[in-house]
Amino acid sequence: MSEPITTVKCVVWDLDNTLWKGTLLEGDDVVIADHVRETIVGLDARGILQAVASKNDHGPAWERLEALGVAEYFVNAKIGWGPKSSSIQQIADELKFARHTIAFVDDQPAERAEVAFHLPEVRCYPAEAIPELLTLPECTPATVTVDSRRRRQMYQANARRQAEQESFEGPSEEFLRSLELVMEIQRATPDDLSRMEELTLRTSQMNATGVHYSDADLRALLDDPRHQVLAVTMNDRFGSHGAVGVVLLETGPAVWHLKLLATSCRVVSFGAGATVLNWLITEAAAAGAHLAADFRPTSRNRIMEVAYRFTGFADEPCACLAGLPSSDDGETRRLHITPVTRPAPGTMRLTAVRLAAA
Repeated sequence: MSEPITTVKCVVWDLDNTLWKGTLLEGDDVVIADHVRETIVGLDARGILQAVASKNDHGPAWERLEALGVAEYFVNAKIGWGPKSSSIQQIADELKFARHTIAFVDDQPAERAEVAFHLPEVRCYPAEAIPELLTLPECTPATVTVDSRRRRQMYQANARRQAEQESFEGPSEEFLRSLELVMEIQRATPDDLSRMEELTLRTSQMNATGVHYSDADLRALLDDPRHQVLAVTMNDRFGSHGAVGVVLLETGPAVWHLKLLATSCRVVSFGAGATVLNWLITEAAAAGAHLAADFRPTSRNRIMEVAYRFTGFADEPCACLAGLPSSDDGETRRLHITPVTRPAPGTMRLTAVRLAAA
């Protein structure tokens, strides 16, 4: 059975004789071909972010991108004289993307070879491949949701948040309160499912099991009265974060079974995962039920285990666990907590459905 194709999350563009025709520093009147502009707009519409890694002087190059009317499409730009592999690594780190989700387009074979040597997971394409980029499976997401279409704007808003945080003088909790964060946790509707599927597919660091739930899987759970499919959204004074979390929960009289918690890496620093877990613990306490959570370690989700442990989940035996089906994969661990009411979050306003009364 073939491995599923990983969707590209970010395309990194070279400039000279790639994104535009000509060489800027040689005084060429550089222009963007129609097929390149169409590709930039098309990738953006699919929710694929774009960045620049170019050997140029930053000021003139960025001014030219603005004059050509495409600067707004790029969420990151590394324009200087260092190795392009270093620029791409910095872009991946700043966007919090795994390297295998990055693509690089450059007209120079030597530049592509340098990147391929240092970052073998990065897909490298010659400039001649630009007309075909939008036809490639890796550049064709299975679904294009409302959130994916505005992904660039959300990342650009996040850059403004980070810039303000860097200049903020005071405790980190005070900065979070200044954002006027609002989290909503509601039962998912059929219209939410494509966004929920996308989140389980795209999120790796903050996915408690690494499992991808398809639209059909989620729809079946939505129709099952024993299950709660919950959508988590956030916004602040900079704008909407969109859908940032999905919760799959099976409720029973003695124990609630948290089958999946996945949250976006974009909201880790806001304590989103801990806020959802503390809310679930409070709801389970109100229902008089214990709470069990599945956790399957992957190469990237160690931070999610830390979130579970920090909120009190442990590998403790309890009679309530006997009523849950055993894991089939041999890797999933079942964490447990006896819930007690937790205080409301101190850095955001939470609006959530009441599960205990369901």
